[in-house]
Amino acid sequence: MQHDRIDPREWIRRLQLEPHPDGGYFRETYRAAGNVTRDRESQPRSASTAIYFLLCDGAHSAWHRIRSDEVWHFYAGDPVDVHVVDEHGVLTTHRLGNAVLHPDAAFQAVVAAGDWFAAECRDADGAALVGCTVAPGFEFSEFELAEAGALEARYPQHRELIARLGPN
Repeated sequence: MQHDRIDPREWIRRLQLEPHPDGGYFRETYRAAGNVTRDRESQPRSASTAIYFLLCDGAHSAWHRIRSDEVWHFYAGDPVDVHVVDEHGVLTTHRLGNAVLHPDAAFQAVVAAGDWFAAECRDADGAALVGCTVAPGFEFSEFELAEAGALEARYPQHRELIARLGPN
C-alpha cells in the first residue's frame, strides 16, 4: 500500500476549505436538520455537525474546547496527534492516521465535551486531511480558544506542550 501524500493546495481548492480560527483549513459538510435541546437549556441546536479539517504548512489546531463531544476521523495524509487535557489535568494523546500503515494510529478518536485539546501533524512538515463530527452540533458561540498563560498556570505539568500549541 502506498503512503497517502496529499497536496494541501489541491485539497483546499477541491474541498473549498477556508482558514479555521484556531489553525488549519476547514469546511462544514453537514448540519443535521433536526434539533435537540440540552439539559437546562432552552435554545435548540442542530443534533450533529461535521467538517473537513486540513492541517498543513506547519499549522496546528490551537488549544480550545467546546461543549459537545467531538469525534475525529482520519481521511488521508500524515498521522495527526490530538492532545487532550481533561478537567483533572490528565493528558492523553490520540494518534490519528492510517492504522494499516501506522500500527500506533487509529482511524477515529473522541474528545469529550469540555476537555481542552489541540492537534498537530506528527511530522512538522506533514499534511493531513481529517474530519470532525460534533454532537450536539457545533456552534462557534460555544468555541473557546485557550489563553495559553492561563492554561499553563492551571496545568503546569504540561507547560511546554501548551506553549508550543497555543494560538498562532
